[in-house]
Formats: sequence, C-alpha cells, structure tokens
Amino acid sequence: MAHQHRSQAHLSPSGETEDIVALLAPRLAYFAGVARTEHVTRAAQEMQVPQSTLSRAMVRLEQDLGVDLFARRGRTVSLTPAGRTFLTSVDRALAEIEKAADEVRADADPTTGKVAFGFLHTLGSETVPGLIRAFRADHPRVRFSLVQNYGEAMLERLRAGELDLCLTSPVPDAPDLVARRLDEQKLRLVVPADHRLATRKRVRLAEAADETFVTLEPGYGLRRITDDVCKEAGFRPRIAFEGEEAETLRGLVAAGLGVALLPPPAVPRPGVAELTVTAPRAVREIGVAWLDGHPDTPPVAAFKQFLMSKRGNLLPT
Repeated sequence: MAHQHRSQAHLSPSGETEDIVALLAPRLAYFAGVARTEHVTRAAQEMQVPQSTLSRAMVRLEQDLGVDLFARRGRTVSLTPAGRTFLTSVDRALAEIEKAADEVRADADPTTGKVAFGFLHTLGSETVPGLIRAFRADHPRVRFSLVQNYGEAMLERLRAGELDLCLTSPVPDAPDLVARRLDEQKLRLVVPADHRLATRKRVRLAEAADETFVTLEPGYGLRRITDDVCKEAGFRPRIAFEGEEAETLRGLVAAGLGVALLPPPAVPRPGVAELTVTAPRAVREIGVAWLDGHPDTPPVAAFKQFLMSKRGNLLPT
C-alpha cells in the first residue's frame, strides 16, 4: 500500500484546534467526494477540479493527519478503517456547514429573511408591535427575532453581532455605532391616587423634591434621565426602590411607596395620577442604533429604512 514511509506529519496530536481546522477544512469536501466514488478520476470529474489537484489534496490530508485514509490500487481507492471513521465525522460536519449556509441565505432573503431587533421594555407593549405590523403590510413574510432589554445590554448585543438594530434611549454616542434620533417621549411625574399632588394636572418637578422616588436600576437609560432631570430641578432624588421594569414601578407608586418619572403607559393604570412636568423639560429621546460598517441584509436594510421614515412619528399618540 502506498505511503508506508510517511513524511513527518504537519501537526502533532497536541496541535492547536484552530491550526487543525485551517489545514483540514478546505480538503474535507474533496475527501468526501473521493470516498463516495472510490475513484480519483471520477471524483475529479464530478467536482470539476483537476485530477492532479485532488490527488495532491488527499496526499496532503493524510500527511497532515499522519494516518492512511485510503488504500490505493491505481486510480481506484478504498477507505481504510481510519478513513471510514473519518468519513462519518466529515459527512456530519459538511451537513452542518450546508445547513448553516442554507440558514444564512434564508435570513438574508429579501422576501423571507430575518431581522434581529432589540428594543426597550417600555416600547414592547404598543410601539414595537405597531411598527412591525405596519412594516409587514409591505413585507408580510419577513421574520423577526425580538429582544427586550435595557439600553446598555442591547448595545452590548449589537456589538456582539446578536442584533441588527435596536431602539434605545438615550440615543448612544459611540465611535463604533451609528445612531439616529427618531422621536422623543414626555415623561410624567407619577404619584399615588391619594397623593397631595394627585388633583393637579401639571407640576414643576421641584415640588417633588422632598418625595421618595422609585426608579429603575443604575445602568438603565431612564434612570440616568431621572437623575439628570432631578439635578436640573435642583435636588437629588431620595431613592426607596429600584426596579427593572417601568410598570413594576407604577405598581409601587400605586401602593404608596413613592413617586416616579415614567413614560406614558400603554393603558391607564388605576391607583395613580400622572402629571405633566412643566419644568425642567422632562423627555427622553428614542433612537435607532446599529454597528458602524456592518453590512445590512436586504430585510434589515428595508426595516432600517422603514424606521427612519417614522422620524417624528415613531410613538403612538
């Protein structure tokens, strides 16, 4: 049998996995083709590569592995026991690669592709469903992978390549991101229904300087805005409770545990009064962000264009 006196293998058994993959991956499809036909010439014709290229690739593959994969009789070959073992894993690996290729092609399809879209919890009950419904009127088969989270966590997932786009607040300013302001949302001072200010329609935030506040945890955009607006009003809020979701904070306010600066609810909540803040200006900007230089698939590009067309009209009135 050929190759009994084999040259030194290019990789030791302790070689780095990345090196093994780099050496072996380009030759796996060639190996599977030769193994299937058991004939180098026939395999070369089917794969439309020169026979000499295929023969050299198989010799080099065996050298890199340090194992005989084929028993050779002229141009006819048969798998050794090691070759049969290797073929089982190679077929499985190639099937996974084909599956992955099919998935990414499907995700990029202009008609049926996928958009990985992140957004704030406070936009999930009404704003985002309305946006997706309107977009799908013209793109009915585009699929969405939806992620709700607070702003910083979404930006991390954007940078990790797990999201294509995200709606967030405040609008980020970072060199690796592109962000566009789309709309702004007025924040209200939410107080218990039996609170001394509950009968008012409007209030200066300084009038709540002595109140206990319930807020989102540090790291949330709305928490940063609350701290900044209170500072502009001349006080630092006394924090009684910190949470992760705006409607939970509304429930705490309804229970008489404090007051809060919050965006309007999707539906009115009993037990609270929501007051317009006349001073200072209490708003949060909503924007869309994506990774700078990251190429868009057709469905992502279409949805991005759709969001940009909603500038100034993003939020329900």
